[in-house]
Amino acid sequence: MNAVRPRGLTEPAADAAIDAACRNLRLPTMRGQFSELADAAARDQMTYRGLLAELLMAECDDRNRRRSERRIKAAGFPRDKSLRQFNFDANPAIDPAAIHTLASCDWVRKGLPLCLIGDSGTGKSHLLIALGTEAAIAGFRVKYVLATKLVNELVEAADEKLLTKTIARYGRVDLLCIDELGYMELDRRGAELLFQVLTEREEKNSMAIASNESFSSWTKTFTDPRLCAAIVDRLTFGGNIIETGSDSYRLAHTRARQQTAAGS
Repeated sequence: MNAVRPRGLTEPAADAAIDAACRNLRLPTMRGQFSELADAAARDQMTYRGLLAELLMAECDDRNRRRSERRIKAAGFPRDKSLRQFNFDANPAIDPAAIHTLASCDWVRKGLPLCLIGDSGTGKSHLLIALGTEAAIAGFRVKYVLATKLVNELVEAADEKLLTKTIARYGRVDLLCIDELGYMELDRRGAELLFQVLTEREEKNSMAIASNESFSSWTKTFTDPRLCAAIVDRLTFGGNIIETGSDSYRLAHTRARQQTAAGS
């Protein structure tokens, strides 16, 4: 039989019951904010329904925030970068409207690729991390990795007979962000293994890459012309290409800082 609860609890008894219930139901935000919101509801003459809605929305908002934080942490970004921090004025080659459209994550939802192409210091990695962060906040599973690290991991997995499992793990995330593609030449085996990852994800889940080389120069990274063409095809078909230009923001910022220091 269900226990009969007495009606008309005293304030301390009601607070204790709410605290115990929130602990039991795992509602930490509601437990932490109930007293404050209940006092505000009394002052504002809020209805019981209104108070309940405020408490539930606070719990949901905080739970969504924690989930986003876990997805961002799981992505493995090397540092925090956001679109708010990006200085579009310092790089007029980048269209802010195009970047903010990408921030809506519709391309991730559709499984399309994104390529950020430009010289060092032009904001490629910043945008790659920032857009990956936006995708994680939107609820997508994201993974960030350096191209050389990914290839080395694939080679080790192949040697240890774990290649299929490793490729499947990279294939499951909604967005795979590969940074610094093109900085180093890959041997044929490494290039073929990377190609397998790209093929696993093709037209199913999104990829985003940042490269300091134009597509025409990728033969320096992927020395087999046919393999190079196939990789470029998989990274560009139906996707977005953002060219960040050749003027280094970091170099210009360093020079300006040195000039300021010299003049002071």
